[in-house]
Amino acid sequence: MRKKVLSIAGSDCSGGAGIQADIKTIMAHGSYAMTAITVLTAQNTTGVYGIAEVASEFVEQQLDCIFTDIFPDAVKIGMVYRAEIIRSIARKLTQHQARNVVLDPVMVATSGGKLLSNDAIEALKTELMPLADLITPNIPEAQCLCGFDIRSKAEMVSAAKKIATTYAGNILIKGGHLVESADDFLLLQNGDQRAEIWLPGERIKNPNSHGTGCTLSTAIACNLAAGEDLEEAVKKAKDYVTGALAVNLDLGAGSGPLDHGFWMIREP
Repeated sequence: MRKKVLSIAGSDCSGGAGIQADIKTIMAHGSYAMTAITVLTAQNTTGVYGIAEVASEFVEQQLDCIFTDIFPDAVKIGMVYRAEIIRSIARKLTQHQARNVVLDPVMVATSGGKLLSNDAIEALKTELMPLADLITPNIPEAQCLCGFDIRSKAEMVSAAKKIATTYAGNILIKGGHLVESADDFLLLQNGDQRAEIWLPGERIKNPNSHGTGCTLSTAIACNLAAGEDLEEAVKKAKDYVTGALAVNLDLGAGSGPLDHGFWMIREP
């Protein structure tokens, strides 16, 4: 049976990030895509120009419709925006006993636009993070979660350990913002047991990286839905994103999108 993956995220009208990127990624992995939209955004490759929030009650209604009919094998959570929406998502994920939950703590867009309101950060930490099997912050997001600057690989490790003092799940800190490398750090936690894993990353010379974080977290969710263990799911997702970047798709006047369908058959 085809695996089902749910994306709970915001809509990107330009198609490079958010729900649109997630649907493309899920289809590229051969899974069935479902969505619960949290916000509508007016954005393109040059920036975020408007945000229209979806009522938290309607987010709950979307989730009820999905979980009571086509139960997802994995859930990816992206842009959530406000504390009320976060609490609604947490309530429904708990009620429906969601599994394989990947949380991308979206706070800032590639273009620099703010995507998480100030009052939502604490709700994200206390309501959603405890329900996630994996969180995937980039360095600016990890800095927000740990409370100090991250400038090196050693500080990535320190940040993960600091986050782990209040979060019992697995942590992937993405190193794409580092100067010295593009390596990611994965901290696996299982009770009192921990494993620290460095995942080497090839730095692709491509300024068009809009939606990279959305794509990676969704690819991880797809791999978890397919039965991969977490380390292998992350490795395969990194390979997918690297391939989507390496195509060097060039669309738009700013930071353009990836080619999510690069490994699918194309017409000549």
